[in-house]
Amino acid sequence: MVLALPAQYSFLPRFLRLSAVSVLSNMMVPLAGLVDTAFLGHLADIRHLAGVILASILFDYLYRVLKFLRSSTNALTAQAVGQEDSKGMLLAGLRSGLMALLIGLVILLLQYPLQKVGFAILSGATEVEASGLDYFYGRIWGAPAVLLNFVLIGWFLGREMNWVVLIISIIGNGSNVLLDYLMIFQWGWASTGAGLATAASQYLSLLVGLGAVCFTIRGIDLGAALKEVLDWRSLKETVALKGNLLVRFLVLISTYALFNNLSSTLGTTTLAQNGLLLQIALLSQFTVQGVGMTTQTLTGNFKGKGETQLMMPLLRVAIAAALPIALGFALGSILFPDLVFGLLTNHTEINTQITDYVVWLLPLLVITAVAFMMEGYFIGMKQGKALRNAVLIAFGLGFGPLAVAAEYVQSNHLLWLSLVGYVTVLGAILALQIPGTLNRLELPEETPVPST
Repeated sequence: MVLALPAQYSFLPRFLRLSAVSVLSNMMVPLAGLVDTAFLGHLADIRHLAGVILASILFDYLYRVLKFLRSSTNALTAQAVGQEDSKGMLLAGLRSGLMALLIGLVILLLQYPLQKVGFAILSGATEVEASGLDYFYGRIWGAPAVLLNFVLIGWFLGREMNWVVLIISIIGNGSNVLLDYLMIFQWGWASTGAGLATAASQYLSLLVGLGAVCFTIRGIDLGAALKEVLDWRSLKETVALKGNLLVRFLVLISTYALFNNLSSTLGTTTLAQNGLLLQIALLSQFTVQGVGMTTQTLTGNFKGKGETQLMMPLLRVAIAAALPIALGFALGSILFPDLVFGLLTNHTEINTQITDYVVWLLPLLVITAVAFMMEGYFIGMKQGKALRNAVLIAFGLGFGPLAVAAEYVQSNHLLWLSLVGYVTVLGAILALQIPGTLNRLELPEETPVPST
């Protein structure tokens, strides 16, 4: 006898199918970063590892902040698909792609002042900063491809074409690993090779994504959408929607960037230790975000179709799916630290002390998993203002005071507590606002979908 799912959970097979592909594709991004770390961590000179960790703070700003392009494109596309608006679906991708290209070109033009300002703010030994600069100048050339890939991934996710995202991720991250091996180990380019490998792999991903676009749209639909891409009124509405999500990503990455920068004030060894722990945290968070992106997609789709009764069951399922992932990464690192961190570096001065701090992964990853699912819900609902305010409060109340205290007393434990404080306050604020969003579903949206 086949057991039928309750009506409010009829979406479960669809959720599991989409999440499985999103989780696999999302995992590949931090896995490629772990490979970078493993290659550099086994070089004789630790400055290459520390330099790349330091320079990665800048790319956290340049790239992870701009992931609002992916999330907003996903939300707009999913709602257009739910409304069966094929032109609106194309316009969501085209307008976001135009923004991504312009921002990417600006980053290339301003790369010199960006690195001067960035490394003036960051703290590190002279030889560490020199290695970080080599990595920066290699990786920066991938900026346009990175941002266009964000848009393509968000667009394909909004159309529930997750298999395309998986193919893009496999080719892009697989080539990054291969190029890392060639440029770091075979050719001896160290941190410069790591940066160039990452940039080149992004352009390979872009070629695959653009090829997939050509095979999945009709020319007649594209022609009609192109005529409205620069419609100023609709373009302003699109920019307004993305603005609040930009603040969300800026605050999130600022929190982690400040954490890394404060780590550097505690010494090169502590910087490397915290950097390795954050690699595990990022692997968990990227994996969990695979579930979160499915939550965004289905929330937007349900809202577009008016199936609001499925919202809360979806959020409950998302949290139930995300928690075991976070627990797995946290407990695996706590119970088997020698195995996990031994794969990333053979520097004993790092591995012998990292167990003092690995326990912080448990509260950080578990609370982050719950908070990310609620963020996925708010993004799918296009409640950008509520999300923006929540992250600002979390930064000011949860992270800031503890981070200042950690620097003052030079305590790495207190520094880790500041990260936990951030996600805890964020999750609490979002949870309190969810009932209100459901009550306001019948009211006009804060930022309407661009008219088509």
